[in-house]
Amino acid sequence: MEPRLFDLDLQLLADATLMIIAVFTLFLVASYFLFNPVREMLAKRQAKIKDELDNAAKDQKDAASLKAQYEDKLKNIDKEAEEILGDARKRAQENENRIIAEAKQEASRIIERARVEAELEKQKAADDVKREMVVLASVLAGKVVKASIDTTVQESLINETLKEIGESTWQS
Repeated sequence: MEPRLFDLDLQLLADATLMIIAVFTLFLVASYFLFNPVREMLAKRQAKIKDELDNAAKDQKDAASLKAQYEDKLKNIDKEAEEILGDARKRAQENENRIIAEAKQEASRIIERARVEAELEKQKAADDVKREMVVLASVLAGKVVKASIDTTVQESLINETLKEIGESTWQS
């Protein structure tokens, strides 16, 4: 017999069969103890990643809706600010009108007071003139009594005195 490189004999076939059974058994044992836990871990990780992606998508939708709400609020803020400014302008105009009206009333009161005071001063001056006329008339009467003159002379003296003082002075 000639030596062969690869010899198929019954022992080799039995060893190969036992080797195949051992590898298959080892595969089953490894599958049960190693592959299944790894598969479960990968399935859990895949579920976790899916949940995180779902949460991220939900958060993104929430953020988009919040952004839209804030943009609406920003648009309304301009309107609200304009309304507030309009109200402030309106109140300022009302205050200005009220202050002007009060100032006009105060000016009218001051003018009226000044007119009354001027009238009182005029009356006081007229009273002073009347007092002076009474004093002059008394002095004149004294002179008349001293002179013991008749009534025609007295009337002429009174008329002269009144002409000196001025007719408009004692009548006003």
